[in-house]
Amino acid sequence: MMAMHGATFLALKTEGVLEARARHAVRVAALALVALFAVAGVVVATVLEGHLVVSGLPGDGPSNPLLKTVAVDPGGWLSNFIEAPWMLTAPALGLLAPLVVIALSRKGWHGWAFVASAAAVLGVVATAGLAMFPFLLPSSSYPGHGLTVWDASSSPLTLFIMLVATVVVLPIVASYTVFVYRVLRGKVTAEHIETHGSHLY
Repeated sequence: MMAMHGATFLALKTEGVLEARARHAVRVAALALVALFAVAGVVVATVLEGHLVVSGLPGDGPSNPLLKTVAVDPGGWLSNFIEAPWMLTAPALGLLAPLVVIALSRKGWHGWAFVASAAAVLGVVATAGLAMFPFLLPSSSYPGHGLTVWDASSSPLTLFIMLVATVVVLPIVASYTVFVYRVLRGKVTAEHIETHGSHLY
């Protein structure tokens, strides 16, 4: 997944031989991603034992991972997708977006290919998160001791402090990110490296 995403960005930022090699890497990595993601789905559905909370999961109760009962069930990690079919959009995105990346890269539309690659990354990561929900850190030795979203949550005061910090810091981080992308926009050509070689590294 990350090789596809990196190669897509490299194809966007280069030209000539490097761009051609990056486009080839995009195709190979995207096809590998689709195949491995599909195999992983089959393994999760048939081999891995999923964890299901069957009782004692109060969303507003004390933060204690030992207050719940967890059942272990083969294919249990897919129960969220059965209960809420809209979640299937995440694995569908993880399977289809890499194919869109290949098509866009082949046409030379590297900007849109990078957007599609980001969508593929979102689909794959969201699939794992949605499958595990409400677990953040399942326990393989003692399933009932796994950490859920509620077990790992902070107090209301801590969440409020973090909200204030985010409101202050996030605009600074976003501004810096926009500035960096603006400075680094465009392709990196051989002529640019020869002209500005002492400033690039």
